[in-house]
Amino acid sequence: MSVAAPSRPRTGRAIALSTAGAVLVVIALAAIAPGLLATHDPLVTDVRASLQPPSAAHWFGTDQSGRDVYSRVVFGAGRSVGIGLLATGLALVAGVIAGSLSAVAPRWADAAAMRIVDVLLAFPEFLVALLVVAVLGPGPVNVAVAVTIAAVPVYVRLARAQTRSLAAAEHVEAARLIGVPAAVVHVRHVLPGVLGAVSVLATIGVGTSILAAAGLSFLGLGPTEPTPEWGLMLSAGRNLLLQAPWVAVFPGAAITATVVSVSVVGRVLRARTEERGA
Repeated sequence: MSVAAPSRPRTGRAIALSTAGAVLVVIALAAIAPGLLATHDPLVTDVRASLQPPSAAHWFGTDQSGRDVYSRVVFGAGRSVGIGLLATGLALVAGVIAGSLSAVAPRWADAAAMRIVDVLLAFPEFLVALLVVAVLGPGPVNVAVAVTIAAVPVYVRLARAQTRSLAAAEHVEAARLIGVPAAVVHVRHVLPGVLGAVSVLATIGVGTSILAAAGLSFLGLGPTEPTPEWGLMLSAGRNLLLQAPWVAVFPGAAITATVVSVSVVGRVLRARTEERGA
């Protein structure tokens, strides 16, 4: 009994990781090749078939315009997940650059940069993204920019902390002592460690970015009809919850499944990274 007990958390973690991975594989396939999974054209309308419940002909039912909800959810994966991945990738790059520069900048510049980061971190990411969209205007491109700006501060702070920690490591000091140029030392010995730590955080951040992008689309600030996008579909079905709940339930379930699966994978990766560090 005492020998088997420690394996239970790892077994549960493996099951959760496998389930989340399977969900993400399906989502990735839908995003990359939606035509392989979709059963109908997501833009074709048929008023005579509007608001039909789930059936063999329409697995997720139809919306108020008679469009197949399942096919729209499948095609919506590319836009919803794509915005989240793009925003996270841009935020990671910008955060690593800004955080690394801040770590080696003069004290006054570092203090000024961190005060700006502190102000941004004091607000929820979604609120920051909402304010940015309010300034830039609605649209899918502006939504991606807004989500990126909202996510950057977290990566800046972590990159700064990792840069300072690794810069004081013994092997980095040894490289400096033997005359290796500072830029080469940073690229070879500091930057890989910074990217490793920030990448694990970015895995979790993808889910947050997807959720923020879907929330902005739900408010009508992202893509417009008839574009299949999860947040927009959820918004279109919010007034039909009593009459035709499937119109909103399935895109909402897609958002939830994706965000939860990404978070599970990210947390497992972070736990494994911490275990190696220990």
